[in-house]
This record gives sequence, C-alpha cells and structure tokens, in this order.
Amino acid sequence: MNIFRLLGDFSHLAAIFILLLKIWTTRSCAGVSGKSVLLYAIVFSCRYLDLFVHYVSAYNSIMKIVYLISTYFTLYLIYVKFKTTYHRSHDSFRIELLILPSAALAFIWNHEFSVLEILWTFSIYLESVAILPQLFMVSKTGEAEIITSHYLFALGIYRFFYILNWVYRYYMEDFVDWISIVSGVVQTVLYCDFFYLYITKVIRRKRPAITESI
Repeated sequence: MNIFRLLGDFSHLAAIFILLLKIWTTRSCAGVSGKSVLLYAIVFSCRYLDLFVHYVSAYNSIMKIVYLISTYFTLYLIYVKFKTTYHRSHDSFRIELLILPSAALAFIWNHEFSVLEILWTFSIYLESVAILPQLFMVSKTGEAEIITSHYLFALGIYRFFYILNWVYRYYMEDFVDWISIVSGVVQTVLYCDFFYLYITKVIRRKRPAITESI
C-alpha cells in the first residue's frame, strides 16, 4: 500500500458514490449507462472471488465488499427501481464486443493458467474498456449532466493515481505487472478526450463569473 494506490482507491469509491448520489437524489437514471455499470459488476465479481480463499487485510476485504455491494445496488436502481427513467435506446453499445475479446485475451496472456488467475486477468482487461458504453452514450446524446461528468472524471483520476502507483512500485519495490500496466494505460487513453471536454466545459462555466467579478 502506498499513497498513490490509496488515493486511487478513494477516487474510485468517490466515483461510485457520485453516481449513486446522482441517481438517488434525482430519482432518475437519465444519462447513465446501465451497460457500463453491468460491466463493472462483472469485473468486480470475477476479481474479488479471492475474498473466499485469500485474506490480505481488513482494508482490502472491506473495500472489495463495498465495491461489490455499491455496484450491484446501482444496477438495482437502474434496472428495477428507476427503470422507467433509464434511456435504454441511447445505451446501445454492444458489450459482447468487449466481453468476448477480453475473455479470449485472458486465456492467451495471464500470469498463471488457473481458474482464479484467468478470471482476475479477464477482469483487468474488461475494466480497461468497461467505460466505453458510458462514453458512447455521452457522445451519442451530445451532452452529459454535471454529476455524470464528475463521475467520469473521478474514474479517470482513479486510473491516473494507479499509474503513479505502478511507477512508484517499479522504483521502490522493483515490481512490474505488465498486464495491469498496459490495461491501465489503455483505459486512461480512453478518458483523454473526455478530460479535454470536461476541463474546457468547467473553464467556460467559470469564465462569466470571473469577468463579472473583474
């Protein structure tokens, strides 16, 4: 554990709760991709099966349980409680195009050919592209609510801190995990266009207030 991984974990947690807050307070799933949340549920389910066989620390176990419960609760809100507000027609990305290649790659490139290891590797590959349905939905509708934008930004920051975590571990622990690094870089690249749009939108939103104060 280091400061970059800790910041990454809490940025990830913040992203999940920002999304939950948006849905619960507005009583609406408008602008939210249920398919992206479903992919994250698959990611966490496959990655955290070691909860039953391998104990690392109380922090590790609690964070895994929180990720699982909060993600499945978000799915419940989208597909059950507030399903009438879910824009299914806009959330049209074919997620099988992400799941199947990720599964195939997990069998080809992994650390160990065992069930848990392949499922963990599959979760890493799938997570790198899990946000694509949400980004596709934003590009299709041409806009994103402020809360949804903050959710995406927090997820991007989470990946950025994890890249710093890998750099830190390389220099301080002489540890390299190329599967995680390559997947993380791919995921971060996917966010680059959104980051640009997010930052420019924030600047434009603040500019009138600055002019007025001058």
